[in-house]
Amino acid sequence: MGAGCPMFTPITAPSPTRVTINSLLHAEVADRASSAFSRSFSSSSTAMSASHSFDGSQPSSRPKPRSYKSHFKQRYLVEAAWRSGGTSVTRNITQEGGVVTSLHLSPKYIIVALDNARIHVFDTDGNSQRTLQGHVMGVWAMVPWEDTLVSGGCDRDVRVWDLVTGACLFTLRGHTSTVRCLKMSDANTAISGSRDTTLRVWDIRTGLCRNVLVGHQASVRCLEIKGDIVVSGSYDTTAKVWSISEGRCLQTLQGHFSQIYAIAFDGRRVVTGSLDTQVRIWDPNTAECLAILQGHTSLVGQLQMRGDTLVTGGSDGSVRVWSLERMTPIHRLAAHDNSVTSLQFDDTRVVSGGSDGRVKIWDLKTGHLVRELVSQSDAVWRVAFEDEKCVALALRQNRTVMEVWSFSPPEEMLYDRPLSLLPRPLDDVPNRPMSALPFDFRRSQDGLAGSSRESQDVDMSDAGPSTAPLQGGNKTFFHDD
Repeated sequence: MGAGCPMFTPITAPSPTRVTINSLLHAEVADRASSAFSRSFSSSSTAMSASHSFDGSQPSSRPKPRSYKSHFKQRYLVEAAWRSGGTSVTRNITQEGGVVTSLHLSPKYIIVALDNARIHVFDTDGNSQRTLQGHVMGVWAMVPWEDTLVSGGCDRDVRVWDLVTGACLFTLRGHTSTVRCLKMSDANTAISGSRDTTLRVWDIRTGLCRNVLVGHQASVRCLEIKGDIVVSGSYDTTAKVWSISEGRCLQTLQGHFSQIYAIAFDGRRVVTGSLDTQVRIWDPNTAECLAILQGHTSLVGQLQMRGDTLVTGGSDGSVRVWSLERMTPIHRLAAHDNSVTSLQFDDTRVVSGGSDGRVKIWDLKTGHLVRELVSQSDAVWRVAFEDEKCVALALRQNRTVMEVWSFSPPEEMLYDRPLSLLPRPLDDVPNRPMSALPFDFRRSQDGLAGSSRESQDVDMSDAGPSTAPLQGGNKTFFHDD
């Protein structure tokens, strides 16, 4: 295991908790909305509006909340919609089954890459804008930067696209095998990792290769960038720390017993997930293994680090939440009946997708299942979300489909108006004064999904056993070599 690497076992699941919808929405949601307000209201109103912009590079066309009350109400309604509301549209991507290899949700675009060599570009409402064609084999990696997209795949090429016009600006050649991963360090620099064992640093303004990073002995499966440092994970069981500007390897992280499939890096810590079922935490400056997080029983192919919280997903179907401050588990979630294929979290929630065809939303704080989001599918390829939007790509009846969910409240619910301007319902008594509002008038204005069920109690059980049963053995979802 390596000296100085403590081992941890998962905690036991908490007992079932009984809560009411009323207390859930009015206590917990209000508490979160207040917390979100305190973090963001001190910023300028323009910045606050832009943080929820999904219609382009300009801030949202929605009028800016002008008061504490309207901002608080917006956050309250968004949280309520994530829990039991929202609206969705479904788009057919292909008429025949195809593997979605990459998904990105940006302030202007939804971008979907497939193993059929095509890249589909949509606006954030799910309306098709264009299809990027140029790769001759499957696209396995891509990364957007504003109106620029960089992609790579089985044809060994890295392509630079203009998302506004759909034009291919450069075709970058040099790799001798599949381009498996891509990231951008700034608007001008892209870094690709390949099955040819190398990483290449590209200047996408000129189309030139700045550096070739040589050192891995097998396929480069994943990479992450922070500042001038890029970290890479390989099927040779090691991770490496590189200087982008110097083009040299600074550290080699050794300790895993099998291929590395996932990596995260925040500038202070490197986290790796492997086929050996372990999650390892590393110091990138000394190459010391700080901890081994154990609990998964199969490949750990999904992980994300945010502050001192780490969330991991495995081919065993489980999602686990860890504290990096204490190097201990917080929650273990029996999320899916087979592989966790996609994973993302923020300060409030975890969204997971699985090869069982389900997308699930979890409460990050409690570990409770909040809801299942999309229609039942054969498999879920990818999921991505922002504050008020969630996108899922799935296989359904042998078609690749996209569901776009919006949790933005209607504009008319956000802004305060004098009672005299509000529409007032008429009742059966013709001589009743218009000022005599019904007793439940204010409740009818709340517009919260599920408000008619506020008084009903529901049982919210915990996620259950720590590991979901495997179907067909410990198979990885995409069967990579």
